[in-house]
Amino acid sequence: MEILVCIKGVPDLEENEIEIKSDGTDIVRDDLVYSINEWDNYAVEEAISITEDKGGSVTVVTVESDEEKADEVLRREMAMGSQQGILVTDAAYGKGIASVLKAVSEKGSYDLILTGAQADGGEAQVGGMLAAMLDRPYASLVNMIEVIDDGKLKIGREIEGGDQEVSEIDLPCVLSIQTGINEPRYVSLRGIRKVSSVEIPEYRASDLGLSADEIGIDASKVKRVDYFVPDLGEGAEMIEGSMEEKVNKVIELLKSKGGMS
Repeated sequence: MEILVCIKGVPDLEENEIEIKSDGTDIVRDDLVYSINEWDNYAVEEAISITEDKGGSVTVVTVESDEEKADEVLRREMAMGSQQGILVTDAAYGKGIASVLKAVSEKGSYDLILTGAQADGGEAQVGGMLAAMLDRPYASLVNMIEVIDDGKLKIGREIEGGDQEVSEIDLPCVLSIQTGINEPRYVSLRGIRKVSSVEIPEYRASDLGLSADEIGIDASKVKRVDYFVPDLGEGAEMIEGSMEEKVNKVIELLKSKGGMS
């Protein structure tokens, strides 16, 4: 089975203190440390596990204007066990990610395309948009995949109320993967060294038959107009101090409000 996994590098919250630009147009991205999007990491692990069991290969692709950041993310996922990587980079990229991924997928012959359920933007849109553009079956929040030999998959997905929905879906298809579907494997130093010199093909917009009008920021029908930190709600109190001081203060507040005796 040939599987394409769409991945993205996102700011690492353990390594960065996120700040918003003074004009509210974006977060401050200078000197941010990036790592693989958590949802995408689960998608890569699931793809590798399927091919280890059923045969085939895994290709990881990322769309990023910063080649250095993208290269690091791609090689990490290749070190997990993906056979190929594809870097799509162009100064024009701003939006239109699904359009770019559609063009990439059409350069290959993929039975299954996986994305993470969402990334740092939180919109959870790319998987569904990509499936619609390719006219392929789609399921979101997938937390179980079982390959059926007659060109179908049995999938489980999380629905409201914590219930599990189990369905069959025809291949080729697009699935957005939920965290917890598996346990992503450890990336060894040996694995990183093994892929350090592997050549990763790069595509520009023109290589994919795309124009700046299709993928630039002006191509988006939805534009983000502001970033801001919400005001504290009425009655909210931020507790400062050491962990012990915070615990003692919480206990005092609970006692004063009748929450505990």
